[in-house]
Amino acid sequence: MSPLVTPLARLGRASLAALAMIGRVALFTVSAFTHMLRPPYYPRELALSLLQIGWLSLPVVALTAVFTGGALALQIYAGGARFNAEAVVPQIVAIGMVRELGPVLVGLMIAARVTSSIAAEIATMKVTEQIDALVTLSTNPMQYLVAPRVLAALLTVPLLVGIGDIIGIAGGYTVSVHNLGFNSAAYLKNTVDFLEPHDLISSLVKGAFFGVIAATMGCYYGMQSGRGAQGVGSATKSSVEAAAVLILATNFVLTGVFFSL
Repeated sequence: MSPLVTPLARLGRASLAALAMIGRVALFTVSAFTHMLRPPYYPRELALSLLQIGWLSLPVVALTAVFTGGALALQIYAGGARFNAEAVVPQIVAIGMVRELGPVLVGLMIAARVTSSIAAEIATMKVTEQIDALVTLSTNPMQYLVAPRVLAALLTVPLLVGIGDIIGIAGGYTVSVHNLGFNSAAYLKNTVDFLEPHDLISSLVKGAFFGVIAATMGCYYGMQSGRGAQGVGSATKSSVEAAAVLILATNFVLTGVFFSL
């Protein structure tokens, strides 16, 4: 094989492998939603997933949002002071948290906390042959393990995004009023007047997409895990990397979609 053909062959193999991976993930996601809509249902697994993904993620989401909102207010004030535009702090904090920072940061926190946990749990079940035991007992692993987790993420992450938006705005409000000298009533009025329903809808829709991505990547890489401790570690690492990249890419696409509406 000539020196010119070899790099092209490698590029072709890499491209085909990437397309095959995209196809497998797409089929896995479709299968998860299909099993989500048909019986049997497992309400106990769904309740545990709602607790794990939703309620137990609230502290890290709240801390991330409040510090981000406060830091955002300080940075916008510092930048606006150069152009005598300090008054725009409430508006920019509100739209920045609701449209971009809130959904993305919550999605990344869920990827770090939930995706890794799901991948490690399912990969460990595969290594210890618990998934094979489920099949032996005529229990579909997609129905029992994947569908409840994806559904729980679909339901809870938009709520976490909404809570994160509120807490982030509250963090910006606290810093602006107590450290930057803003009037409390005027700050709140500017925030409420500037936000539109379109902003809130885009934030919650992004949260739903990010939740599905985070749970699906954790389940997919957990089910595809290799044997042994190394396989579990590799599945966990790959799931978080894939979820983070997909969340950022999906955010870019959805931002473009909502920008054009």
